[in-house]
Amino acid sequence: MAKNTNVVKTVTRQQVKWRVAAISALFVICLLIVLPTYANRGISWVNNKTNLGIPTLPDKGFNLGLDLQGGVHLVYRAEVDSIPPADRASSVEGVRDVIERRVRGGLGVSEPLVQTTKVGDENHVIVELPGVTDVSEAIKMIGETPVLEFKEENTEPARDLTAEEQKQMDEYNAAADKKIQEALKIMNNGGDFIANVIAFSEDYDAKKNNGNIGFITAAVSPEIYDWAQTHKDGEISREVIKDTNGYSIVKRLSSRDGAKSITASHILICYKGAELCGGELSKAEAKTKIEGLKNLANTENFAQLAKENSTESGAKDSGGDVGTFTTGQMVPEFEKAVWDAPVNSIIGPVETQYGYHLIYKRGEEMPKEYEIARIFVKTKNSADILPSSDQWKFTGLTGKQLKRATVVQDSRTGDVQVSLAFNDEGAKLFADITERNVNKLVAIFLDGEPISIPRVNQPILDGNAVITGDFKWDEAKLLAQRLTSGALPVPVELINQQKVDATLGADSLAASFKAGIIGLILVILFMILYYRLPGAVSVIALLIYTALVLAIFKIIGFTLTLSGIAGFILSIGMAVDANVLVFERLKEELRAGRSLKSAMEESFLRAWTSIRDSNITTMISCVFLVWMGTGFVKGFAVILFLGVIASMFTAITVTRTLMRYFFYWFGDNANWMFLGHKKETADSQEIVTK
Repeated sequence: MAKNTNVVKTVTRQQVKWRVAAISALFVICLLIVLPTYANRGISWVNNKTNLGIPTLPDKGFNLGLDLQGGVHLVYRAEVDSIPPADRASSVEGVRDVIERRVRGGLGVSEPLVQTTKVGDENHVIVELPGVTDVSEAIKMIGETPVLEFKEENTEPARDLTAEEQKQMDEYNAAADKKIQEALKIMNNGGDFIANVIAFSEDYDAKKNNGNIGFITAAVSPEIYDWAQTHKDGEISREVIKDTNGYSIVKRLSSRDGAKSITASHILICYKGAELCGGELSKAEAKTKIEGLKNLANTENFAQLAKENSTESGAKDSGGDVGTFTTGQMVPEFEKAVWDAPVNSIIGPVETQYGYHLIYKRGEEMPKEYEIARIFVKTKNSADILPSSDQWKFTGLTGKQLKRATVVQDSRTGDVQVSLAFNDEGAKLFADITERNVNKLVAIFLDGEPISIPRVNQPILDGNAVITGDFKWDEAKLLAQRLTSGALPVPVELINQQKVDATLGADSLAASFKAGIIGLILVILFMILYYRLPGAVSVIALLIYTALVLAIFKIIGFTLTLSGIAGFILSIGMAVDANVLVFERLKEELRAGRSLKSAMEESFLRAWTSIRDSNITTMISCVFLVWMGTGFVKGFAVILFLGVIASMFTAITVTRTLMRYFFYWFGDNANWMFLGHKKETADSQEIVTK
């Protein structure tokens, strides 16, 4: 048999050492990202011993999906029958965008999943809200039809009511009082509540639901809430209840426990390296100071100590009062420390990214929420009559007058623009708006938030306009979708709702973690026992791979789900497969009489094509799954794709470098440490030079 004469690139001992150092540094960095808690303990120990004030690492944890941390799963059907077929897809996408912005802002969900899908002839919008516990609030916020409004700058100065305006307001309120008193008289004489809701109520949304306005807290209407506290389910008020919005006759339908809330104060002592800290104290000095304050603090002097010592801005005025908060509103360390502590206790020191806290838990409450139905008659106050003091004022032009919004390109410059077309009513309104606002700004609001604030260059009289700017195509498409969602309101009907218990998610996560650990241990044992030193090297590469992939997930903020974890575990198996191909090829090269140096290099070269092709086919499959799949399938595919890329790096680059490095320890005659084969002949190729 002829000797293999392939030329292999020479790698020096020094180059191998540098590569091992780089791989080690990468591994350490990944561990710091994945496990900052343990690193912070070491940093704290160093700071306490040396007073260096080394800043701690941020620890935000992994983003967990609905199936792991619990939450709400909702499915809506979009009613698009009244929408022209050509506009249906963009209308539904516009609604999807609106829902996503609502749940991110109003519900504070950082990683919601909102996607559209088609089931037969129906268009569905699927909403997954990890960590959300109030299903009714989520449904209420999502279910409203998008509202698109055109507003102009408000230049009117503040003023008081004129005598005529005051007279009109008094007359309106007198008529409202007469109307509600008539309804009350009927009710006190045994009238039917629902019949009077239909006859008298001016809360038209609640009127469709027999006057039911849902569960309320004291923040919604203190007056109605106070009445509900002192009455029973089924009782109807025998007097009119007045609040800032109008007159009500209310009926208490049911009650439930609300969310637990905590009232607290704190003293913050920050240190060099902590977030938002302008102080000069080292970490050890800050800890000493906060412990001294704890020895002095009691419930009576806490506010004064906070005014004199707290480094929080505003503490001198507030006495450290952080008010009342519910779960998720404070940083995790602060919330965990105070949540189950007794009322009137002083807790701490508690360390967060802002420094050391001493916390005084002043109160704890789990207030009731009451389901209320009402007969409502609106009243007016000065704010309803006087011009708004806001920066923008409503022009009367809404999405109902906008026929379509599309992405176009300027025929002369090629610039991307958004084209607007109004109906006849909208064209007249838009002409008036643009005539009085030449060289001024006009804002377009969707659900109360501005989505575009273009400047009017000239009056537009024909009802057709374009919004120009340095748009990229995707930016213009998104704006057109948002405009369309308000221009073509698509009612959505809730057809399915599920609440996923966080306990089930925790159990699933624990089971997945246990299964992954057991599988990893079995793989490690097999690789070491069967392949000896190369097996041990592959295990090291596998650990580096695991740390690298988890670090990538944290950096990009990827949301982990059960399907994603399955993809991650599968990618671990593929990383091991690549090493098996290399090691089996190494056996063949050693049997063919190659030296250990030459066989090592040749095994990686010859195995590479098989590894490359198998991984590329897997990545192509992942691309199609992301493109055509739904939520869980996409999560699986994305994690598998990232895992395959990382596994190619660790299985080839890391394993190869470590094999070269360990070769220096054992030499060319230590074949048995590699795969148990005795050296038969010597190959003249020199792969690694000293």
